[in-house]
Amino acid sequence: MRYKLLTPGPLTTTDTVKREMMIDHCTWDDDYKSVTQKIRAGLLKLAHVSEEEYTSVLIQGSGTFGVEAAITTLVGEDDYLLILANGAYGERMADIAHHAGISYHMRSWAIDEQPDAQTVKMILQENKSITHVAMVHSETTSGILNDVQSIGRVVKEAGATFIVDAMSSFAGVDIPVREWGIDCIISSANKCIQGVPGFAYVIVRKDLLAACEGNARSLALDLYDQWKTMNVDGKWRFTSPTHVVLAFAKAMEELEAEGGITARHERYAANEKLLRKKLSALGFVPFLEQEVQGPIITTFYYPAGYNFSFQEMYDYIKERGYILYPGKTTKAETFRVGNIGEIYQDDIDKVAGLLSDFLDSKRNLQAKGA
Repeated sequence: MRYKLLTPGPLTTTDTVKREMMIDHCTWDDDYKSVTQKIRAGLLKLAHVSEEEYTSVLIQGSGTFGVEAAITTLVGEDDYLLILANGAYGERMADIAHHAGISYHMRSWAIDEQPDAQTVKMILQENKSITHVAMVHSETTSGILNDVQSIGRVVKEAGATFIVDAMSSFAGVDIPVREWGIDCIISSANKCIQGVPGFAYVIVRKDLLAACEGNARSLALDLYDQWKTMNVDGKWRFTSPTHVVLAFAKAMEELEAEGGITARHERYAANEKLLRKKLSALGFVPFLEQEVQGPIITTFYYPAGYNFSFQEMYDYIKERGYILYPGKTTKAETFRVGNIGEIYQDDIDKVAGLLSDFLDSKRNLQAKGA
């Protein structure tokens, strides 16, 4: 059965993107390598940065591979990393630093609170040894959208390097990378550009990366060496996910055809707004306040007065064509609904209707049991 994914990635892709994976390609072929170079240049345009100042590097693997490549290459042995965390993916950065033997400190906030620039400024003033600051933009643990712009300003004032995991926001939220003081930003093929899983990409200042030769703690995740090799003619150091790369190139074309990041963000934000309205009317209370809610994924509490498991609800909705996402908060029982991918307001209406039917079925069962 085919169904649509209401998840933060992998997500529902177009049939035209899927079709690109039906043709086999050789990693050494000049036509294929030129696609890699076209993708790299296109990513810089989406980030609003110039080829003279920034570069983009593609890394085999999931988004975490890209985050690990960036952190373990850019942060040297004598450097000190400050990690700002308000969810599982900020905490994963700390796990990466720990495994790599990187000196770091993690400052944590509650998952429904944004890291604030004033606190970060105080930390940087009190700890002059901090050379790098890393954080997540769209923390899909809750769906919160963090204030990267304000924090980037204080990081630049302190003279530190700013690394941003924009895994679930890049191209779904407009991010003027240089203007916001971001030195390095990371995302993945299967997120808001709407490709499929298989590689991550890192957009980073050239001068910063050029100074990192020999820093990497890993052979495969050496961002510097990947950059130097890829710069020659587009060849990846090790076998690249050819089918995924061609699908991503098509997805980039479709992003432009939709109207670019502005149009895609408007669609995602409209999905989120309608989702909150429809599900709130059914008794599903949003976990986050609207002011900090991002457009990517929304967390909901279960409605009061019902007794059912996530698996029951999941199975019911899946049988009818959609996939929900389990909750990841520790405060209460929740679940999540993604607003990205080939999802439109008609889909939101249908899912709300299915959830209404599901609640009716549970209400009738409970009434019979009583």
